[in-house]
Amino acid sequence: MCISVLNIPFSIYSTFFIEEKFGFNRSTLSIFITDTLKTALLAAVIGIPLLSLILSFLMKAGAFSWLYCWIGVFLFSVVMQFLAPVLILPLFNTFTPLKEGELRDAINHYSQKEKFNLQGIYTMDGSRRSTKLNAFFTGFGKFRKIVLFDTLIQKLAVHEIVAVLAHEMGHLKLNHIKKMMLFFGIQTGIMFFILSVFLKNHELIRSLGVAEYSIYTSIVFFSFIYSPVNMFLSILLKWISRRHEFEADEYSVKTTGRADALIDGLKTLSKTNLSNLSPHPFFVLLNYTHPRY
Repeated sequence: MCISVLNIPFSIYSTFFIEEKFGFNRSTLSIFITDTLKTALLAAVIGIPLLSLILSFLMKAGAFSWLYCWIGVFLFSVVMQFLAPVLILPLFNTFTPLKEGELRDAINHYSQKEKFNLQGIYTMDGSRRSTKLNAFFTGFGKFRKIVLFDTLIQKLAVHEIVAVLAHEMGHLKLNHIKKMMLFFGIQTGIMFFILSVFLKNHELIRSLGVAEYSIYTSIVFFSFIYSPVNMFLSILLKWISRRHEFEADEYSVKTTGRADALIDGLKTLSKTNLSNLSPHPFFVLLNYTHPRY
């Protein structure tokens, strides 16, 4: 919550100066304030109680409390994959069923050919905040939905949109989402284990020069130790993510038979979003979840 408040000036600068400078921003001050208040409310209603419960449990639930917290947080994240599209995303954007027409027919034809069940195809009013393009899937199983930014529909041809969606579908067909959730679970488990060591080992904290143990000093020392561990895990996960992107590209080309459509679609996405097409390899290693095309 405090971090969110401290981040507000940076968000204002990013939205109304940097994004505005490059022609991305369409958000008004009213939308920005409303979004900020909604985000703060969600943090207060969900984040603070969850964090308090975790810390209390770690302190009082015995030697395996970190394991219980790990399982609980992992299950919570899985549940949120189902609830967020239904309860949280509509708080910020309006979702409208895609109108009948060539695009809807093309998407339905492709999804039926690939035996990919969909609950619906929707457009999202992304243009209220930005000119950037995007598309994504939400939900699992029979609750899957395709969401297209209205800006994407305006910029890409039908066959290009289908190719981009085939890429996203590839992530699901190749179990990339499940794999990343598993990796996230492992990362979370390591974090909780290290945190429990600092919270429960009072002598360890005193050996670091602290006269009297407190939960706050434990968390501070934990953050110092966990930061390099998290950096290593983050680099590993980003490398895996980049591999997944190549595999999803291959799936799209294989199932649509239109390499040109995917290439043209990705070019338009990169050009419109002003993506850096030639970043330094070391910067890619540290920061990129998507490969350099």
